[in-house]
Amino acid sequence: MLPKKVLAVDDSKLMLRMYEVMLRGTPVLLAENGQQALELLAHHPDVDLVLLDINMPVMSGLDFLAALGQQGKLPGLPVIVVSTDGEEEQIQRGLACGAVAYLTKPFDAERLRAAIAALPEGE
Repeated sequence: MLPKKVLAVDDSKLMLRMYEVMLRGTPVLLAENGQQALELLAHHPDVDLVLLDINMPVMSGLDFLAALGQQGKLPGLPVIVVSTDGEEEQIQRGLACGAVAYLTKPFDAERLRAAIAALPEGE
């Protein structure tokens, strides 16, 4: 999959900047929590990929996934969870909530691009 517009959701300003660098050439919208991400999605329906942290203030990644599901945007909008929590239980929880892939921090641009490329077209 080659995304046309990505929404990166993370409470770390450094991670958000890293996404911009790693995905250079692709428009990247930035949100620091799930609530901001929902607001951005409302104004940018052309987002076709979300990179999502789990542990954030205001609205967690899992709550964001639940809200997307309630809005009927899952499974149509692919979400890759990117978290420091690599516990199998947390990974399964993220996938059960509607994420299509799970990356554990730290990672490099190559792993991120490989995870994106592995997503089916039209997902």
